[in-house]
Amino acid sequence: MDRPTLPTYVDVDKGFAFAFLALLCFFLLVMIVRCGKMVMDPYSAIPTSTWQEEQINS
Repeated sequence: MDRPTLPTYVDVDKGFAFAFLALLCFFLLVMIVRCGKMVMDPYSAIPTSTWQEEQINS
């Protein structure tokens, strides 16, 4: 008697779905870390000189 064999093909659509899901989870994790840093220290993201220095001619 022959044993039933498992299919040897790979479901490409399922692979793309898992890869896309992993990429989305990675992006979400990066955004959580960035937003957490912003909440903990909001003024570190602002440059020290926000105004351009202008020459005053008098």
